[in-house]
Amino acid sequence: MSEKLKNEMILVLGGARSGKSSWALKYAEDHYASCLFLATAEVTDEEMEERIRLHKEARGRRWDVVEEPVNIAEALEQKCQGADVVLVDCMTIWQSNVLMKMGAEKIPIYRAKLLDTLSKRKRAIILVSNEVGTGIVPLHPLARQFRDLAGTLNQELAALADKVVMTVAGIPLFIK
Repeated sequence: MSEKLKNEMILVLGGARSGKSSWALKYAEDHYASCLFLATAEVTDEEMEERIRLHKEARGRRWDVVEEPVNIAEALEQKCQGADVVLVDCMTIWQSNVLMKMGAEKIPIYRAKLLDTLSKRKRAIILVSNEVGTGIVPLHPLARQFRDLAGTLNQELAALADKVVMTVAGIPLFIK
């Protein structure tokens, strides 16, 4: 593994079912010996339970897993040692978890901690995030707040990233 790959950060963006997670998994498996998946989603209903089951099935047994819905900066620092690459899926679910569990006023604190942790990374990191700003303007104020927060987070992550990949219909488009 080259030194560049050792500490690279890749942001993988896309809409729902665009292929972003599949691309990120394949990239990690093709480029790294040991892979760790940092999952931000939680089982909240039967439909989410099925989504998580399908994600686990797609990863297979090669992947170690850390589940952390809110404190991903701490998880990256304390629980993700030993892996060549950590794949965080998904940043927008993480943002939603922070918003709903901790409140909007805490988002800048969690975001600053995460960005600081990412800027000091000692291993490769792949971040998966939804691009939510290309659709219609949501009617509900909370949905508009979430969309705006996600867009700002994606911009901040893209600024830190070595590579930014947008997936459309399963096809990766390299934009940085």
